[in-house]
Amino acid sequence: MNQLLRKSLSIIVPAYDAAAFIEPCLRSILAQLEPQHALVVIDDGSRDATGEIAEHLQHEFAHARFTIVRQPNHGVATARNQGLAAADGEYVLFVDADDLLEPGALLALDRAIATHRPDVVACDYNTWRQRKKKHKCKRMMLGYPPNALLHDQEAILCSFFAGRQNYVWANVFRREIYERVRQPVFPPGRVFEDVAVVARLLAECASLFHLSRPIIDYRQHPSSLKCQVSSKWCVDFVWALRQIRDSFVALPVSDAVRMHIDVAACHFYVGIVKTSYQLPWREGRVVRAQVRQLFLDSLFNHPLAVLAAMERGTVISRDHEFDLTAASQARKALSGSVAFGIMKSASRRWKMWQQRLAAAT
Repeated sequence: MNQLLRKSLSIIVPAYDAAAFIEPCLRSILAQLEPQHALVVIDDGSRDATGEIAEHLQHEFAHARFTIVRQPNHGVATARNQGLAAADGEYVLFVDADDLLEPGALLALDRAIATHRPDVVACDYNTWRQRKKKHKCKRMMLGYPPNALLHDQEAILCSFFAGRQNYVWANVFRREIYERVRQPVFPPGRVFEDVAVVARLLAECASLFHLSRPIIDYRQHPSSLKCQVSSKWCVDFVWALRQIRDSFVALPVSDAVRMHIDVAACHFYVGIVKTSYQLPWREGRVVRAQVRQLFLDSLFNHPLAVLAAMERGTVISRDHEFDLTAASQARKALSGSVAFGIMKSASRRWKMWQQRLAAAT
């Protein structure tokens, strides 16, 4: 039997009210599907034509291994868990219903798997931002050595946390890796469900191959989760950081890995605090108090020690100047600086106005 045919891959697409996006997403996958691949669409109780579009394509591509699972709406985490239950491939690739699979991605993954047999293939991706008359695409490169096979788990984890790319669809894990961690894998009822999970899965991996080519076009648009800021959005993100700490506290990882976890948490904390200024003032104050305590509870080290490590440059970093800025902003946010709050509130409102203007022109 051909070497590639022995290495099966399940592609899972969780979908909810994705009628505006799902057809190009599924066509980008189906155009590449070979007999060693299987596509599983989880229709998470969609109220629009998502399921019907998927069924139409299922009939059009009748030769493909293409399964549609319909369930009541329980959220993306439950849909991902259902997809894992339905998957039978040796490896699992998640694709969000509003994203695209890059041409040639499955062949590149097949070759990486056949050649290296890693526990995970970590992949670069493109970010794609929608505008009214045009779109902007940017390649995002992961921090691992390009096209290299890594066996040093500490190097894998430190590089991962330094890069802060927590997207499950950028990591093609062996299905066995998902089976090793606490079930259900993705925490139901939470957004940013992959933030809490990807790091834990990587901790189970003895080998990682960095496929240094984009496999996903990550399409960001006004209805994307990242654009739907709410109190729950902010709290769930920092809750995921706390879950990372809880899952790593019992693992035999080094102090260096734990410091990198804390530095990543600091960067995310600053981002969430700044984003919270999009909320109404009173609601934002309540959220920032919750977020602050969750952030402090998520750290292995004292916050001042984490900020000092960022300032001294004693951790792996892709941008030391950015670390310095984040450390300075974290100090101000933790101290409750009024001037910092006023500045960020004004900055966020200016950016939101610019975004609305750009969308209208």
